Amino acid sequence: MPHIEINPKILCGKPVIKGTRIPVYLILELLAAGYDFGRIMEAYPDLKRADIEAAIEYASGVVKGEEVLVLKVEA
Repeated sequence: MPHIEINPKILCGKPVIKGTRIPVYLILELLAAGYDFGRIMEAYPDLKRADIEAAIEYASGVVKGEEVLVLKVEA
């Protein structure tokens, strides 16, 4: 993804918006708290709409790629 960067020297390898130290999880938390794209970009002027969209797309890909194991528990 051109907007997302993973580098062990930046925030211990957490995915960030390329060229910033703004982690993907922060953008997701702001969206979950009700911030719209405009408000996020006001708070973080270095962000562009495409960066926020890339964060959402990245998170979607991570969740989509998760393997879910169902454990059967017997009483």
